[in-house]
Amino acid sequence: MKKYQNIILLFLVVVLTALPLWMVKTPEPGPDGKEVEIFTGADGQAKDLVGTIAPDYKPWFKPLMEPPSGEIESLLFALQAALGAGFIAYYLGVSVTRTKMRKAQEQGKKC
Repeated sequence: MKKYQNIILLFLVVVLTALPLWMVKTPEPGPDGKEVEIFTGADGQAKDLVGTIAPDYKPWFKPLMEPPSGEIESLLFALQAALGAGFIAYYLGVSVTRTKMRKAQEQGKKC
């Protein structure tokens, strides 16, 4: 069990992140007929503002992959942030452990 504990915990984190996004129901379109997005962020607001300030603006690049909905985009962003934080925490833990082991080894040689 100890061998697969991290894999099981990682799987549970992914399921707990994805499950609420699959269970949420999309609201009916607003009175203006536009589809209501539940999870909108600063990117969409910035795009709208740029369109208001400079209507003839053309983006320099196109995205490599366009997520099917805002919910999936939020999921991917949260998953990316979680994996990055996990990597940084792992690296810091390994660094601290190495330092402790070196200090212990040096103290053992002095005796």
